[in-house]
Amino acid sequence: MFKTKQTRKPAWLGALALAALLSGCSKAVVLNPAGDIAAQQGQLVITATLLMLIIIVPVIFLTLLFAWKYRQSNTEAQYDPEWHHSTGLELVIWTVPLLIIIALGALTWIGTHKLDPYRPLDRISATKALDPNVKPLEIQVVSMDWKWLFFYPEQGIATVNEVAAPVDRPILFKLTSTHTMNAFYVPDLAGMIYTMPGMQTELNAVINQPGVFNGMSSHYSGAGFSGMHFKFHGLSDTDFDQWINKAKAEGKALDKDTYLALAKPSERNPVERFATVADGLYDKVLNRCVEEGKMCMHHMMAIDEAGGEAYLKAAGLNLPQDVCTVQNADSVVALLETQRAQSAVAVQ
Repeated sequence: MFKTKQTRKPAWLGALALAALLSGCSKAVVLNPAGDIAAQQGQLVITATLLMLIIIVPVIFLTLLFAWKYRQSNTEAQYDPEWHHSTGLELVIWTVPLLIIIALGALTWIGTHKLDPYRPLDRISATKALDPNVKPLEIQVVSMDWKWLFFYPEQGIATVNEVAAPVDRPILFKLTSTHTMNAFYVPDLAGMIYTMPGMQTELNAVINQPGVFNGMSSHYSGAGFSGMHFKFHGLSDTDFDQWINKAKAEGKALDKDTYLALAKPSERNPVERFATVADGLYDKVLNRCVEEGKMCMHHMMAIDEAGGEAYLKAAGLNLPQDVCTVQNADSVVALLETQRAQSAVAVQ
């Protein structure tokens, strides 16, 4: 028996060490993030857990206490098989959980609205107010198979699998996808937000510490999902300007043909930088009309809203039943743009 105990002790220590390593105890990012939105989300998790422990801890303690007190060998414990009700006990059993549920519901309702990803930021951090004159940095995100493409419309550049933002500056992410639904997630920055083809989601966030943080896809999207990672750089204003200038100096042009080649599935794509971006490319990606002659989704919806086929015939376009072909897309779009320009003039 003595030898058995000696051999088991190191095994248990090894198992505990492995469990700690696999659980990521060395850096609990969700509870210790570098961004204010993620910090508020982490605090919400902690508060909800503590509220639930108000019930869980006493229940565990009383379970162990009752098991010990009413063990078979304890003949002094009072045993009353006819006992069936206690008003005081019933009040405690029902009132305390009810109050906790009410508190959790209130916290969840407030947190859901306060941390709405579409809601613009109302502060930089818990100790720093938001300057109303600061314009958020807009970053347009496209999830691809299996990589991330980032547009910087204000700076006129784009990157693949690398994104950067100045510390303490609000960020507005606008996100879409090429083919497959995905999820954009930087644990240090904010909660995850889904990306979907033909649709745009938004995420408002801020990074409060300089550093390099991990970004990932948190929604399975096929064979290359495991390598769909990127680096998020939190930089000072000066370093961010240098990062932009480096992309403009070293990058190539991102035009329609380059994008179509980039959109083909590839795994573990290296970082790429583009010094220039074709005008309106993100909008074409969002509306699924990058290919030559393909009608954009917003044009299709404008036709449907105006009356569909009847509207086109009334406008003098005798088109076949399927009006969304490469052959007739240009004429339909030209009609829509002409009418839009006429409407704008009429309003003025």
